[in-house]
This record gives sequence, C-alpha cells and structure tokens, in this order.
Amino acid sequence: HGIYGYVQVPEAYYGALIGWFARRHGWSIRRDSILYTSGVVPAISATIKAIAAPGDRILILTPVYNCFFSSIRNNGCAAEECALARGEDGRYRIDFERLERAAARPGVRALLLCNPHNPGGNVWSGEELARIGEICARHGLTVISDEIHGEFVFGGARYTPFARVNELTRRISVTLTSTSKSFNTAGLQMAAIITEDAGLRARIDRAININEVCDVNPFGYAAAIAAYSEEGEAWLEALLAYISENDRVVREFFAQRLPQFPVMPLAGTYLEWVDVSALELPSEEIEESLIRTEKVRIAAGTHYGKDGEGFIRINIACPRSRLLEGLSRIERGLKRLAGEGGR
Repeated sequence: HGIYGYVQVPEAYYGALIGWFARRHGWSIRRDSILYTSGVVPAISATIKAIAAPGDRILILTPVYNCFFSSIRNNGCAAEECALARGEDGRYRIDFERLERAAARPGVRALLLCNPHNPGGNVWSGEELARIGEICARHGLTVISDEIHGEFVFGGARYTPFARVNELTRRISVTLTSTSKSFNTAGLQMAAIITEDAGLRARIDRAININEVCDVNPFGYAAAIAAYSEEGEAWLEALLAYISENDRVVREFFAQRLPQFPVMPLAGTYLEWVDVSALELPSEEIEESLIRTEKVRIAAGTHYGKDGEGFIRINIACPRSRLLEGLSRIERGLKRLAGEGGR
C-alpha cells in the first residue's frame, strides 16, 4: 500500500503464529497471551525487568548465548551460572542436582532457558523440560524460554515448546519466539512474547513501553505472516535439508582433516561447537588469530561464559561454497597454531 509509517499489527499476524505452532508443534496458544516487540533480545530484557529487581539473580545454563549475560546485566541483575555437564556421547546434559541447588539460592527469580540450546545444539526433551519445570516451580522461579531456534532440529530430534509440556510448565513460563532465525528476518525486527499469566503479561507490556521497544516496522509482521504459511513451511523444510547436509560436510571435514578437534553432535540450531582444547590456547586468542591471519570469523567459546573455554562456534547457515572456503581457512589457521606448539 506504500505507507510505511507506524503500524497496528493486524489480527492476521496472531492467526498466522497461532496456526503455525498448532500445526507444526501441537501447541495451542491463546490470542490474548501474545505480546509483540522488536526482537527476542528486547523481549528477554523486558521480561527480566517485569520479573526481577536490580540486585536479583537470573539462573542460566552455561555456556549459553552471549546476550543472556548482557540482558541480565543491563537490568541490574546478576547471572547465577549453572554449568552443563558432558555426557559420554559428547553432548551437553543438565546436572539436575546442580540445577536444584542453584535454583534454591537466595535472590534467584527466574531461569532464562535456551530451547534448543545455543551453543552446543542440544534439543531438550519433554522429560528434561518437565524436570526443569518441577525444580523451578518448587523454588518459585519463572521460566523465560528463548525458543528462537526451535525450527532448527535434525537427526530425529524434536523441538518441544516449554509451555506445551504440561499444565505446570504452561503456568510458570514466558516463551519468546520469532521468525528471525528460521526465515532470516532479523533485520525486520519482530518477535512474540507468549504467557498465559495475565498479571505478568501486563508487567511485561509495561516494561516493553519503558524500554521503548513497543513499535515494530510494517515489514516485520508482513514477513512473519508470509513465513507462517504453507509456502513458508515448504521453504523451511528445504532449508533444513540444506543445513543438515552442511552439518554432514563439517563433520566429515573435521573427522578427516582435523580429528584432534571434536565437533559436538548437533541436534538443533545451525551453530557447530568445536572442541579446540588440544591447542591449549585461550579461545579468544584462537578467534583473534583466525580473523587476523585467515580472514575467517568464528566465535570464541568464552563469549558464551567461562564454561565455553576451549571451544569455538561456527555458523554453518550459509551457501556450501562459502562453508567449504571457510573450513579451508579454519584448517590452515588451526594447523598453523598447532604447529606453533599452542602453549
């Protein structure tokens, strides 16, 4: 229509979102439980503001998405870190005894959950999510579940919305979601905040306005409506097949040419988590070296907390030709560092 000023988000957006999650994930969402804002990170910040006061603590499972730390800090809160454990299969797992102890500490108000988990690519099962819910309910914590990577699951894994698990998880949770990862629309700035707790929803709505992230642009909702369609779903399935093949290429490459650097099994997201601890170098030094000498950008594990030391993160959501070029550069850089003797 040629008018790109302030917008009123139409009912078609809510209908498209509700239909998508019902059809694809078996989650029935009430229309009045949905708020919108300009992105999932602004949604995290507004939700923390609605739940916690400065000086409170927010529980996180580490290593975890770097913006969790900044959103917590920017609200005057502190991160209560609960380190993930490594299972025999190389994947992360939740140490539930450790989680129980952390949830019980004074001042902890909420668990900020990444479902699926970034980094590491875990797709938490319904049973794991139910146990998280039980622990958080026992200690009076709200679960803020960032589910932006929910569509990226592979190898038979199944994404389960936290709020869909059971009545308890529905009651104590706030879910944050967007098309920004699954349909590469981050620049269009549109995200949904979903909670059935009317009082909490009103406080979040107030926090959205205090933070001045209450307006979205007219392309954001239009793109979301298009994405949450049958045509969008067909496009997404093709994308998932392509990224799954990229994952296979990465694993084969490392197994054949860089076997000393294990790649964690990827069930979800498009972010490979590579163990480079054999170099005995700080991960930020490895990142800086690869950028400076090979002109390839990866992310140091410590961007995701101290428990990410010894890892680098590689984004594989790109054309295969670029992926192969990037892997060649990473190979040169890591072999050069290994030849220099690491530490």
